[in-house]
Amino acid sequence: MMFDPIIWIGAVFMGLSLGLLGSGGSILTVPLLVYIAHEPEKAAIAESLLIVGVVALTGSITLFFRRLVDLRLVALFGLPSMLAAYFGAYLSQYVGVQIQMLIFATVMLGASGFMLRPIVVPVSSHQSQSQISSIVQGFDLLQSVSLVIAGISVGTLAGLVGVGGGFLIVPALLFIAKTTMQKAIATSLFIIAMQSFAGFTKYTQLQSTQEITFNTPLIMMVTACAVFGVLVGGRIVNKLPQARLKKVFGAALIPLSLFILFTNA
Repeated sequence: MMFDPIIWIGAVFMGLSLGLLGSGGSILTVPLLVYIAHEPEKAAIAESLLIVGVVALTGSITLFFRRLVDLRLVALFGLPSMLAAYFGAYLSQYVGVQIQMLIFATVMLGASGFMLRPIVVPVSSHQSQSQISSIVQGFDLLQSVSLVIAGISVGTLAGLVGVGGGFLIVPALLFIAKTTMQKAIATSLFIIAMQSFAGFTKYTQLQSTQEITFNTPLIMMVTACAVFGVLVGGRIVNKLPQARLKKVFGAALIPLSLFILFTNA
């Protein structure tokens, strides 16, 4: 089954959407592994975290060296998110697989809603880079607490159901931290990698008690295809209309999320 071309195409598309949008693509990984590759749900959620982590990290490396990854946002949002993802993975042992998939489908519907709704970039995002830097450096207590709470919420979901959560991270960074879209996408990818690796680490510790077996060849193949996609996406990101891409992707998520809801109801 791992040589099914649909798996390759789906993996490339997942990476491509992550590279283009900084979000959304990772939410395709679990359905790809469960319904196309026929992996057990618990294993698919854990494997998804590793795949998404590697792909997001790959996509963020060049952006990091271009100084688009905001390390202060990584500290305020990413570190709590990483710890929460570990906790979310820990919680998974007490949650039935059917409930996990229902939560996943609900999150997917939420992702669709976020992507169909146009993002109005905050006024500060149109200001000069020096003005933006001064805003970011001057986070007040409310902003900091809001970022930490948002990070904990997204991270817990990531660990529990195997989603990257970029569709929540990007708007949070835009509207709470008032950063630029470029920095929000770059920082989102870095944070997705952090929380994904943390969640996967916990799942590896739960292997024996949860009877989770990882399909290493499948993980490697899907990861390679998705990495190719994210690298291509990073190269063409400035040549395509992001708003239209988000709407198309958001609309495509609706039937898929409804299918998962009905098959697990």
